[in-house]
Amino acid sequence: MDRRAFTQLLTMGAGTLPLLGADAADNDNLATDDSVKSDDVATSSGKAKPTMPEPVNVADFQKLAESRMQNATYNYITTGSADEITLRENVEAFRRMKVFPPLLKGVSKADLSTTVMKRKIDMPILLAPVAAQRMFHPEGALASARAAAAAKTVFAVSSSVGHSVEEVARAAAGPKWFQLYVPKDRAVARQLVQRIDKAGYEAIIVTVDLGEWKDADRRDRFTLPKEMLVKHLRDVGYTQVTNEMSNEEVQAFNLKAWEISLSWEFFGWLRSITKTPLLIKGVLRKDDAEKAVSLGIDGIVVSNHGGRRLDGMPASIEMLPDIVQAVKGRAEVYMDGGIRRGTDVLKALALGARGVLVGRPYAWALGADGEAGVRKVLTLLREEFENAMVSTGCSKVSDINRSLLMS
Repeated sequence: MDRRAFTQLLTMGAGTLPLLGADAADNDNLATDDSVKSDDVATSSGKAKPTMPEPVNVADFQKLAESRMQNATYNYITTGSADEITLRENVEAFRRMKVFPPLLKGVSKADLSTTVMKRKIDMPILLAPVAAQRMFHPEGALASARAAAAAKTVFAVSSSVGHSVEEVARAAAGPKWFQLYVPKDRAVARQLVQRIDKAGYEAIIVTVDLGEWKDADRRDRFTLPKEMLVKHLRDVGYTQVTNEMSNEEVQAFNLKAWEISLSWEFFGWLRSITKTPLLIKGVLRKDDAEKAVSLGIDGIVVSNHGGRRLDGMPASIEMLPDIVQAVKGRAEVYMDGGIRRGTDVLKALALGARGVLVGRPYAWALGADGEAGVRKVLTLLREEFENAMVSTGCSKVSDINRSLLMS
């Protein structure tokens, strides 16, 4: 694969380019006109909003999102890489795990609060970094930030979310982490990290499993309007990019804007310019976890990029115990991928995760009903998790352990 093709896959993972240079101008489902502004890219493709029952779980929000969103945007959220084996396994691996609750524990309510990176939050359910949220709803990450703050949990903000570091920080006062895609220009990267620190983000996540390969996105010719790509690049710090440039010029600039060959040495450079806690996202192997700990990285996110990158990878939850064992408490361990129910949260914590990051559930909710949708889906997951804790006799998060699962 040549550099241009790989870079397009990388930036598509950040929600910034059509895959493999596809021309989307003839696709009525996509916003491709250079004149389209953010408010024109709404959650609905013009369909009449159907009357549907009030959502009572994540699956209901997925159905609601499908009925209200543009087809290509819904597919961008929902689909996985190649044959979607890993996408399905992320969910099915949780389903195969059985909860084994003890009886008569005398618990009638539970305290769901925990601490992450020394910050107390109301529940161990965090919002994962999800790109291109302005494609899902005009308010995008601003709505998600407000919903996370209302739930008193962490919003992990994607570099390519569609709003700047400062815009998201101003949207709500709740705790936020920033997911860093690394600009190739180290001066721009340094300034971006300084802005992250100044804006009050409490951790930086470096996602290292870069790129995507999704049939649906290539079939749909999924892309962003030029205006959104220009804003994204300017938000990162490439102020020389303007709307006066042609779409071809903007895309050519974007191809050269990102560091696609990260190595472990990058973390030394990053640590030299910031004291903010650092997490690495995309870890599945014990040796990689051990290397991360040896470098003093503060947190590890066990992840296969939601089954969006390389098909055939193991489910995140299946690799979680190995990573926890390798880390031995020297860093905080989180996981994402496949969380659809509160019982999934319980299972992940029982296997040693400090918390879980959810992506698709709140992306569907954002597309279905904006901020109100994200608030609702977080409430539903919280209530399901609380029920699971009470049902297994856990009055606090620290009571959750592996004895609650059938071996």
